[in-house]
Amino acid sequence: MDFIEGEILYFNKPLTWTSFQLVAKIRYLISRKLHVKKIKVGHAGTLDPLATGVMIVCTGKATKKIEEFQYQTKEYIATLELGATTLSFDLEKPIDKRFDYSFVTRELVEQTLKQFTGRIEQVPPSFSACKVDGKRAYEIARKGKEVELKAKVLVIDEIELMKYDLPEIVIRVVCSKGTYIRALARDLGEALGCGAHLKGLIRTRIGDVRLEDCLNIEDFSEKMADIPKSEVISES
Repeated sequence: MDFIEGEILYFNKPLTWTSFQLVAKIRYLISRKLHVKKIKVGHAGTLDPLATGVMIVCTGKATKKIEEFQYQTKEYIATLELGATTLSFDLEKPIDKRFDYSFVTRELVEQTLKQFTGRIEQVPPSFSACKVDGKRAYEIARKGKEVELKAKVLVIDEIELMKYDLPEIVIRVVCSKGTYIRALARDLGEALGCGAHLKGLIRTRIGDVRLEDCLNIEDFSEKMADIPKSEVISES
């Protein structure tokens, strides 16, 4: 493997890890194996700490391909809880309000989901990496300050109800770059009239790369330890 010339690696991001932590761990393992202080390592699409799933990581000269991967279609499996909202639209913040959801039927959910296919406008979450006056929105929001973000146009190619077990539902979403599934949970809850928040999220695909193609970081660590030095190319 030539990490300097460039490798494209597929990982299943662990739960609670930030995307940065995963990249940092991979960079550390490669640097230690190559006996180099610096090597380029980057990822093609952030995942929230409370999400798992496909993350494409590029090394060396292959980091030039990151933007290409970022614009590929992504697929998610999302678990939503109806009848309750949080300030972060997921489990990062505690439930702040509860609503009646007894009137929600499977048919209502399926009909409402149809409103979210095609080109739609979505306001990103306040707890997101979007920049406001040079600062990340989440940095402002976590200080308890109001964050005003403008709606962005995105595309949802497919959205379907996979499981209906109130107060939880599970949906599959195929969408474009820039889609926040947390914000989709918020908007779906508002459209249903009962509120909702994201309880779990798995990114199952980026382009043609699927979850079953991905390594766990533990497997990669063991693999790096087992690779003979003769099979690893360094700058020297």
